[in-house]
Amino acid sequence: MQMMKAAIFVEPGRIVLEDKRVPDVGPLDALIRITTTTICGTDVHILKGEYPVARGLTIGHEPVGIIEKLGSAVKGFSEGQRVITGAITPSGHSAACQCGQSSQDGHGSPHGWKAMGGWKFGNTIDGAQSEYLLVPDAMGNLAPVPDGLTDEQVLMCPDIMSTGFSGAENGHIRIGDTVAIFAQGPIGLCATAGAKLMGATTIIAVDTLPNRLAMARKLGADHTLDFKKVDPGAEIMRLTKGRGVDVAIEALGTQATFESCLRVLRPGGTLSSLGVYSSDLTIPLGPFAAGLGDHRIVTSLCPGGSERMRRLMSVIETGRVDLGAMVTHRFKLDDIEKAYDLFSHQRDGVFKVAITP
Repeated sequence: MQMMKAAIFVEPGRIVLEDKRVPDVGPLDALIRITTTTICGTDVHILKGEYPVARGLTIGHEPVGIIEKLGSAVKGFSEGQRVITGAITPSGHSAACQCGQSSQDGHGSPHGWKAMGGWKFGNTIDGAQSEYLLVPDAMGNLAPVPDGLTDEQVLMCPDIMSTGFSGAENGHIRIGDTVAIFAQGPIGLCATAGAKLMGATTIIAVDTLPNRLAMARKLGADHTLDFKKVDPGAEIMRLTKGRGVDVAIEALGTQATFESCLRVLRPGGTLSSLGVYSSDLTIPLGPFAAGLGDHRIVTSLCPGGSERMRRLMSVIETGRVDLGAMVTHRFKLDDIEKAYDLFSHQRDGVFKVAITP
């Protein structure tokens, strides 16, 4: 019986490295040997017990690797091929997929709301913080990595790049729009980059950490606001001459940032929500214009699938966006508990960590 190392959830406050059996490969599956993965903010929610998963589950959903073994029915790929797969792994045949919402592939499953659509890795099945990962519905979810791109260049594609860009896409940003992005963690930074690609001509990024605000400027922000030094709502209204923004993107998952987004919207503007919330939200009456402001509130779950991954890697390959600088720290899988400690406490200017078995 072949064994592998994997980071597993034990209880709130404890994700540890243990030995697990390498999974068997079904006809539609692929087994990939992980070469690089990372830790996501959602993993920290799991670590803290704010998002429930089964004890003993392998965590992680951002894999780069090499195909170790293919299922008997998988065509179009070869063992030894370098690939990524999205954090979201839609089957392609569910009602959600057929309705054009492949990210919601798990809706109505026995897992209920917790299935979080097509998010399976590190949620309902074993994830990527391990030596090997079993990928379901491999033909619809594997994407070959172009020659010349490093693991770290494509490491953001499976989740934060796809998620951040979806915040801009679902906000329907148009050429000439003014956009505010609240929180410039990894997803907020990707939303900033996505807003620029979508054609926004005034991008306002809000955070308080100097390194995040500096990175936001590199990725396309025209104005950066430190919320500890200025009232971001008042400053955004000043910058827009009282008009408000066309799109506000919430990238943290708190009541305060959600409400701030709503307060700076122009009439008819869109609040595009990317945060994972840990408690109920309330909508303030005034900014919501008592429900009469023609506002749109949209949410997004990270789009997945092979075509989405191909498109994101194309953005990187052609030099439209460079997210390599977001990898600030590197750890071996053996040291993943140290990596969690650093990342969850946001020490030493960390953006993202690269984990290599």
